[in-house]
Amino acid sequence: MKLYIVGFGCGSRDGMTIEAEKAILKSDLIVGYTVYAELMKEYFPEKEFFTTAMRQEKERVEYALEQAQSGKTVSIICSGDSSVYGMAGLAFELSANYPSVEIEAVAGVTAALSGGAILGAPLTHDFAVISLSDLLTPMDKILKRLKCAAEGDFTIVLYNPSSKKRADYLAKACEILQKYKAPDTVCGYVKNIGRTGQESMVLTLSELKETQVDMFTTVFIGNSETKNMGGKMVTPRGYRNV
Repeated sequence: MKLYIVGFGCGSRDGMTIEAEKAILKSDLIVGYTVYAELMKEYFPEKEFFTTAMRQEKERVEYALEQAQSGKTVSIICSGDSSVYGMAGLAFELSANYPSVEIEAVAGVTAALSGGAILGAPLTHDFAVISLSDLLTPMDKILKRLKCAAEGDFTIVLYNPSSKKRADYLAKACEILQKYKAPDTVCGYVKNIGRTGQESMVLTLSELKETQVDMFTTVFIGNSETKNMGGKMVTPRGYRNV
C-alpha cells in the first residue's frame, strides 16, 4: 500500500532523477494530468496510466489513494518537483482517509533550476518563486507578493506567466516590478525546458514587458546586480569580494 508523489523534472528522460525513475518502475499504476502522462508514456509504455484534465487534481489524488489502499503501488506524477506547485501537499492533506497508505514524496528538478541552468546562473543569490496563475490564489495576494519580492531586491522566478485567458498577466507583473527595478534589469525566459521546441532569451525588464509567453514558459527577473555576461544571465553572489 504505497503511493509515490513523483516530480519528473522537465519531461525529458535526461531531466529525470534516478530516484524518480525507480519509483515509477516500481509502480503498478501511474496517475497524472493528461499532458504530463503523455510525456511519461513515451518512456514507460508498459505501465498502466490513469489521467484527468486540468483542475481535477482532487479527483486524481483520491483515485490514486484508493488504488494504493487496494494494494497497488501507485505513482502520481508531477512536472518539476512534487512539492513545488505539485501534488504532494494535496496527497498528504487527503491521506487522513487512507491511513493504511504509505506516502513518499520524490523530489524532482523544478523549472527554476532547470531553466536557470539554460540561462546561465541567475539564482546564485537569494530568490523568490511566484506563480502568476490566479486559479487557486487571489490576484491581490499575487500582486502583493510581487511587490514584496521586488522591494527586497530578490531575483524572481515566475511560473505560469501567461495563458490564453491570462494573456496580459506578465505585462501587468512587469508594471509592478518596474516600480522597484530599473528598466534595464537583466531578465530571461525559457520555453519548453528540456523538450522539443526549447527556446530561451536574455533581455531587459522593459523588453520583457512587451514579450508574449505561454504557460510552458518560465520567466526570470534579475536583482540589481544581475548581469548579461556573453548572453548568459548571471547573478553574482560576491565570492570575488571575499
